[in-house]
Amino acid sequence: MSTEHSAEHTVRVAEDPADLEACLAVRKEVFVREQGVDEAIEYDAYDAVAVHVLAVRSDGVPLGTGRLLTGGAATAKTGADETVGSLGRLAVTRTARGLGIGAALVRAIEDVARARGLAAVDLHAQTQALGFYERLGYEAYGPEFPDAGIPHRAMRRAL
Repeated sequence: MSTEHSAEHTVRVAEDPADLEACLAVRKEVFVREQGVDEAIEYDAYDAVAVHVLAVRSDGVPLGTGRLLTGGAATAKTGADETVGSLGRLAVTRTARGLGIGAALVRAIEDVARARGLAAVDLHAQTQALGFYERLGYEAYGPEFPDAGIPHRAMRRAL
């Protein structure tokens, strides 16, 4: 995967324990503190097998994160299709929103999926974020469903 750089931020695969800790801290800030998701369900066994991506400001402050599940870890979320990866836990800190961080994280996850030979990426989008993902080429399918008490829709994009 190519690392994306701008003057203000870098997006990269989380390679070491400090990067993973930064990813989890962003998720805690956005999902647990801001959106009220129960911390007990925010972190799961998939964190150990996922590819995590991290956006950091030029001074090292974490701005956003997301993860990609592949293979058996993804199939429960993608209809048992091992050629489809599962993008999840995409979060951007409040102060970094509107800077293109979310789109850069999605593209970085797609780059990892392509490098692993996947044909598509699925995700479960909060309903309020459908427009964001649609602008990135994702199409919603299936009915709305609750996840952590928040309305979601399944979406997919062919790579």
